[in-house]
Amino acid sequence: MRLYPLKFEPLYQYRLWGGRGLATLFGVNLPGDGPIGESWLLSDRADHASVVANGALRGQTLAQVRSRWPEQLLGRALRHCARYPLLLKFLDVHGELSVQVHPSDQQTGYLPTGDSGKTEAWVVLGTAPQSRIYAGLTPHTTPGILRRALADGSVAAHLQSFMPTTGDAVLVPAGAVHALRAVLVFEVQENSDVTFRLFDWNQVDPVSHRPRPLQIEEAMDCIDFGQREIGPLVPVVTEATPGLRERLVECAHFKMWRLRSTTPITVGEAGASRVLVCIAGAGRVRHDGVEHAFGSGEIVLLPAIVGVCVCTPDACMTLLEISPPDESGPDDGSRR
Repeated sequence: MRLYPLKFEPLYQYRLWGGRGLATLFGVNLPGDGPIGESWLLSDRADHASVVANGALRGQTLAQVRSRWPEQLLGRALRHCARYPLLLKFLDVHGELSVQVHPSDQQTGYLPTGDSGKTEAWVVLGTAPQSRIYAGLTPHTTPGILRRALADGSVAAHLQSFMPTTGDAVLVPAGAVHALRAVLVFEVQENSDVTFRLFDWNQVDPVSHRPRPLQIEEAMDCIDFGQREIGPLVPVVTEATPGLRERLVECAHFKMWRLRSTTPITVGEAGASRVLVCIAGAGRVRHDGVEHAFGSGEIVLLPAIVGVCVCTPDACMTLLEISPPDESGPDDGSRR
C-alpha cells in the first residue's frame, strides 16, 4: 500500500507544573482532573509511542509504520533513521518548569543508546501577566558563580529572561540553560528525552510529596557557558500569496514555518517528510482524491511519498509546518 496523510492520537502527560489550559485552548477533553503539562503529538519512542488515528493504518504505531515503509515515510535521505528524528509536543506550563539543560549530540557519554542530543524550539501559544521565558545565562556567569547561586537559591538572577508574546518563536540550542513560567507553547525538538535539572524552584510534587531529583553535576558538564542571550526570533516572510508563509526557525535539526490563510495553500515537499500542526482554525489536506480533515490542536504527518499537496482552510487557519533535517543538502530556497 501507499502511505497517506497520517493523524495521531495525543499522549497526555502529568507534570506537577502543568494545568488544564490545553482543554480551553483547543477544546479537548483531558484525562482525569489533575495537571496535564504535556501533550505529545508525535513520538517515535518505545516508552511513548504515537498511534495512527485515521485510515487503513489506524491503531498502528509510528514505529510500525516506519519499520515497514521507511523510504515512503522518510524519503531516501532519512530512510535509515533508527527513529523518526523529531518529537513534537504542546506544553502547558501553569507553574514553573525546572531550570534545566540538555546535552548536545556530541556529548555521547550522557546519551542513552539510540538517543540524540536535544536542541528544541518553542512557539508561544498563550501567556499570562506573570509569564516568563528564561533562556541562556547572564554575561560573565562562570561555573563557580553558578554553583554558588545554586547553593543560595539565587539562580534566577543569573538567567537571561524576557516576557513572551503570543506568536514568539524561540530556538533553544542544546547546552543552553532554560526554564518557563506560566506560558503555553508548542515545542519541536530532536527525538530525545534527556533532561538534567539544575534547580526546581523548591517545588514539591503533590503526588510523591517529595522534591524532584536534581542532576547538578551532569547539567554543569553539559552547559555551554559561552551561549549568548536567547530571545524571540524574527520571522522571515517567504511567501505572501495565496497565504502568508513565514520561516520561524532554521537549524541543523529541523526547520519550521508558520502559515496563515483563508484560501487553499500548498504544503509538503516532494520526496521529504513534513508535519503540519494546526494551532488555530481547521481545514482539510487533499491527497489522491481523499480529504483528511484536521482542526486546532491536531497534527498531520505528510510521508515523503505524499509530497506536495493542497490544504484548504474552512475559514482562517494557522499552521506550523515542520521539516526534519535534510541529509541531501541545504534548501536552495526556491519554494520556501
